[in-house]
Amino acid sequence: MLERRRIFAALAAALAIAAMPYGAAAQQQTIIVFAAASMKNALDDVDAAFTKTTGIKVVASYAASSALMKQIEQGAPADVFLSADLNWMDYGGERNLIKNDTRINLLGNRLVLIAAKDSKIGNVTIGPGFDLAALAGDGRIATGDVRAVPAGLYAKAALEKLGIWASVEPKLAMAENVRAALILVARGEAPLGIVYATDAKVEPNVKIVGVFPEDSHPPIIYPAALTANAKPDAAPYLAFLRSQTAKSIFESYGFAFLIKPTS
Repeated sequence: MLERRRIFAALAAALAIAAMPYGAAAQQQTIIVFAAASMKNALDDVDAAFTKTTGIKVVASYAASSALMKQIEQGAPADVFLSADLNWMDYGGERNLIKNDTRINLLGNRLVLIAAKDSKIGNVTIGPGFDLAALAGDGRIATGDVRAVPAGLYAKAALEKLGIWASVEPKLAMAENVRAALILVARGEAPLGIVYATDAKVEPNVKIVGVFPEDSHPPIIYPAALTANAKPDAAPYLAFLRSQTAKSIFESYGFAFLIKPTS
């Protein structure tokens, strides 16, 4: 009889454990998002709104798009990839690291020249032959690594189109991602920086002194897609990125929303 009671007690406990987490499990569902460093402030708010709506937790990892895609290629667990340029999403698509049929071009941005908030450098008009090297004086011009980081790639394209790459290249301080470049200017370690307009907006210690002509570089487009190994919970997240709620948040940070919101 005692043994039978123990068995019934064990069965009851097992049933309770099986039933319990169903409510708790929803709150423990987690997806991992790899996103371009320049998206951090806006995407943190979007993620919070998504979690509040669905109960699904989002763990976001921010870095240069190039670094993130290389991590995905090496097997890092990610459910969603948001890149700051098309090239690194193309890279993932060509290697079957993302689900190409889920890919969307979500956001747009602008490339700007920044200085420290208290800098004596005033507003400048950026155009062909603009003497950026002279404006920097003896200091450096911070931007993302021009060999891989999207902000750096856009910067190099713009400098080449403007005919000033040769004079500016020796003065570049190339950072591992655009936010690292932003910090160099905010701390006064570089008098100038080339970053996105949205980066300048969230950093109170810098100011925009010039805007690069849109035709001086490829369009700045942020694509998003599910990874090849994405969990089912990632699909509603990608859908949420297209929502009116997400649109309002992204636009409040200065991003252009490139698609028609779904709701």
